[in-house]
Amino acid sequence: MSYIPHTDVERQQMLAAIGVTTIEDLFESVPSRYRFPKLNLPKGLSELEAWAEVQAFAEANEHAGDYALFRGAGAYHHYIPAAVNHVLLRSEFYTAYTPYQPEVSQGTLQAIYEYQSMLCALTGMDAANASHYDGATSLAEAVTVALEASRRKRNKVVLHPAIHPHYRAVVRTYHQGNGVEFVGDTGKTIERTTADDLIKLIDDQTALVAVQYPNYLGNIEDFSKLVEATHNAGALICFVANPMALALFKSPGELGADIVVGEGQPLGIPLSYGGPYLGFFAVRDEYVRRIAGRIVGETIDHDGKRAFVMTLRPREQDIRREKASSNICTNQGLMALAACVYMSLMGRSGLRRAAEISYQRAHYAAKQINKLKGYKVNVGAAFFNEFPVKCPKPVSAINDFLIERGIIGGYPLEGDYPKLKDHMLVAVTEMNSKDEIDLLVEALAEAAK
Repeated sequence: MSYIPHTDVERQQMLAAIGVTTIEDLFESVPSRYRFPKLNLPKGLSELEAWAEVQAFAEANEHAGDYALFRGAGAYHHYIPAAVNHVLLRSEFYTAYTPYQPEVSQGTLQAIYEYQSMLCALTGMDAANASHYDGATSLAEAVTVALEASRRKRNKVVLHPAIHPHYRAVVRTYHQGNGVEFVGDTGKTIERTTADDLIKLIDDQTALVAVQYPNYLGNIEDFSKLVEATHNAGALICFVANPMALALFKSPGELGADIVVGEGQPLGIPLSYGGPYLGFFAVRDEYVRRIAGRIVGETIDHDGKRAFVMTLRPREQDIRREKASSNICTNQGLMALAACVYMSLMGRSGLRRAAEISYQRAHYAAKQINKLKGYKVNVGAAFFNEFPVKCPKPVSAINDFLIERGIIGGYPLEGDYPKLKDHMLVAVTEMNSKDEIDLLVEALAEAAK
């Protein structure tokens, strides 16, 4: 919209309408000594000078463009085809709001529909929404769905301790004061908790059991007995999944999941210093009317042509409050579009190839690190692209050593799990070449000395 300034006559008419003569009269209630304070501002910069200064600030940050990156813990450095960003920057997508009017929003609606369809194929579920703020929010909403599915007659939620600690913290914050009892993620340490331990916690008050696949330490666990026990108790089971791993391993749907949630950042969204990210959410058909977010459907228009509409909007702004399942007011449309473009460009074989390379290089790195004196990796464990490393020194000291050699090291686990002192979580993706991995191994050996 063009900016149209007011004329002097128009300003005077507006002032007269509210009963004052000048603009200064509007500030009469503000003591004069506060109206024009002296500001100690530096001398102004030209555009060129300001750009140079801001650029210098930006370059002080350590990022994957300048370093070999081996840190994951929920956010991963994957290759993003250039076309993803070019599509996002198209004005009709970049500035679009929620597509309430289908007749003028067919492009956005189709993009969401395709995103949902591909996500269902990836997770093995019947329906997916678009979408949530991040993976942690999606898990919190999964708890809401489970509580509502039991008609609020059940209030117990079993959380596996190997779910991302930030996710578990968000879930507890989300549902504090709701009378929900959370169990499972306290007591035994993360590396000693088994599916059998969680089965013992399931009873007739359990609404949801939540696990992570692969888990926070990168391990892939067998949840078949846990899924069976959960369903036998009449509860739902939710998988927090890494979407990139789903291109290589069995889908949660095949494993018996009722709800699948997770962080969509690996699907074409850059690290971006923590966001914006994308929380994906997929369910079986019978729970689709209990989910938050929006669902787009395919139909036929007046002329018999393929068309898309907003099929389900369970937000309290759109329907009667007592029937609403959420008050979430965004569908992260731009991030969902990024994931849609990424998945369509990569295709089934491309996603699988990226996952295979990540898997193979991670296992190579684990074996090489395990050979180093003072370091220990459980190379016999089943894992995807992330694994914990027992270090001979504090992780902070080792990471300080690595950064001087152009490497961003693993994530320190002690803060989340005190029993894992001197352990770092190392992530490897298709972006880490063999040369980078060998450089990491060489630097870790030096750091131990």
